[in-house]
Amino acid sequence: MKEKFVENFLFGLRFNIILTMKDLSKDFSAAAHGTITDNNHAALWHGRFAEGPDAAAVEFETSIHVDERMALDDIKGSKAHAAMLASQKIISKEENEAIQSGLDSIKADLESGKLAIDYSAEDIHSFVEATLTDRIGEPGKKLHTGRSRNDQIALDERLYLCRVIPELQKNILSLIKTLADIASVHTQTLMPGFTHMQHAQPVSLAHHLCAWAWSLTRDYDRLSDSVRRIKKSPLGSGALAGSGLPLNREMVAESLDFDCPTENSLDSVSDRDYCIEFSSDFALLQSHLSRMCEEVVIWSTTEFSFIDLSEKWSTGSSIMPQKKNPDFAELIRGRTGKVYGDLISLLVMMKGLPLSYDRDMQEDKAALFDALDAVQGNVIVFEAMIKEARWNVAKMAAACDGGFLNATDVADYLVKKGMPFRTAHGVSARLVRACIDRGLSKLEELSLADFKKESPLFEDDIFGQISPEGCMRARKTTGGPAPERVMEQIKALNDFCSSSGLL
Repeated sequence: MKEKFVENFLFGLRFNIILTMKDLSKDFSAAAHGTITDNNHAALWHGRFAEGPDAAAVEFETSIHVDERMALDDIKGSKAHAAMLASQKIISKEENEAIQSGLDSIKADLESGKLAIDYSAEDIHSFVEATLTDRIGEPGKKLHTGRSRNDQIALDERLYLCRVIPELQKNILSLIKTLADIASVHTQTLMPGFTHMQHAQPVSLAHHLCAWAWSLTRDYDRLSDSVRRIKKSPLGSGALAGSGLPLNREMVAESLDFDCPTENSLDSVSDRDYCIEFSSDFALLQSHLSRMCEEVVIWSTTEFSFIDLSEKWSTGSSIMPQKKNPDFAELIRGRTGKVYGDLISLLVMMKGLPLSYDRDMQEDKAALFDALDAVQGNVIVFEAMIKEARWNVAKMAAACDGGFLNATDVADYLVKKGMPFRTAHGVSARLVRACIDRGLSKLEELSLADFKKESPLFEDDIFGQISPEGCMRARKTTGGPAPERVMEQIKALNDFCSSSGLL
């Protein structure tokens, strides 16, 4: 029964698609043959062709479902372009005023929901221009003077990224601030630090959370650097060779708050470095989130029990009633492949393209936007998840008791008394071996006589200096886990957020 339902559903879906494609084919064919005298939504390039495109071809090449999110950016760029055309007396003042008013009305109607995107348009540029011409008539047809969709899309992408990347950066700053706030409560909370997933040395939870936060500051800075590099306007580069019209590219760049025009028209429409660069930034950010989530997953296991995730950010099992799974952390970790894949997709897309524009480049937006959406959602979810987590302070401290996390501190004790470190390392290693041979789990279980057997430099004070808390407090080097050093890091992280405009 279920199989029959699926079969009927798919048949109906295919039938509706075929009907829609036939309708589209008739519309485009009629436009191409001139039977529709003023169809502003026909393909911008159809005039050279005697035969309209096949409906399947139209469906295959359209990009409006992807690039519709750049509608406001397309309008912004178009307004700047029209103003420049009027300034250069390429269009009249009255035509510019009509264009500006028309574009403003489209923007307002899109924002209010009064105007819906027409998905029969080929792309967002076609939709905006056709809607403008519908509203103001002949002046709308002059908007595209002196520009190509090649330089137009390069501009729209840059404008869009300049608009949305600061929002992602705000999300990153908010996560940094949350981590710093949690850390400020746990500067004394002991936990084992790990190398090779083996107990290494005692640190604090605050120290570990600050490590997470510092990686995010680099992600923030990388995005700022990438934004700085795209603040050049490609508009006026035309299809590839500029324009014979007296365009003022500097005026457009200034009005859009860009630093300058791009330097070479051929490079301007061929360049997708910024798509790859931002996707690389996203991939690194996602890598950091994934590593954090890996630790959250490990720490939430029964074996560790360092962290107790809120039930809001956990799920159960369909068969095992007792389960409380860290699914959200796992999903963030799992979506790393998607973000990495988007970066690889862009690199492969661009690797063999000759200059200048090639239609392959239409595929840049889907990968770029997909990676952006993924990392932004992941940052937001991770912050909400970690903000409501509870930390098992006693369990973390107990994990520092045993396992010889203080072996390096035994060596440091001897170094302070003049012994060469390599010699001291050997002494500490033999003491660890003695514990293992005698079935002891920590160095503190040895007697002072046991210590002195290896070196006469040991005194009674050794036991106070190699306690987990003593080891953590002794590490006062800049960036270390000593509470006063971690408080410096927390202040620096808060200052970073404040200087970046969060606080």
